[in-house]
Amino acid sequence: MSTPATIRPLTAADRPEWAELWRAYLVFYETTLDEEVYETTFTRLISPDHPDQKALLAVSDGRPVGLVHTIYHPHNWRLEKVCYLQDLYVAPEMRGAGTGRALIEAVYAAADADGCPSVYWLTQDFNITARQLYDRVAVLTPFIKYVRP
Repeated sequence: MSTPATIRPLTAADRPEWAELWRAYLVFYETTLDEEVYETTFTRLISPDHPDQKALLAVSDGRPVGLVHTIYHPHNWRLEKVCYLQDLYVAPEMRGAGTGRALIEAVYAAADADGCPSVYWLTQDFNITARQLYDRVAVLTPFIKYVRP
């Protein structure tokens, strides 16, 4: 059994492990991205020039086993920014061990520290495993997402 994960910010040295985790996440969603998107996203996530894009890693036994990406943005109904939790992934061997919860709670703590108390995210309605966690750490809203065709 792996040791419980610790959560820490993404660093430049994490590029290979981060890419592996993000690729696995995108496979789950049956998506592929150009290498330029990986490079641009990683650069933004670690750059002080993009303070509203952030990433955290879950690390167990010295190895990254999960990631979370967030984006802070203005909201017309609030004075402070809100936090969009865009990507959350935990390696299969760490699921059920509290790693996903730890990543979400770390996002909550960071958002609070940054004066951004509202955190939200989307998931597919049939993502039952993840929704079991989400139902314990968040409130399901009745909103339906539409996108431009």
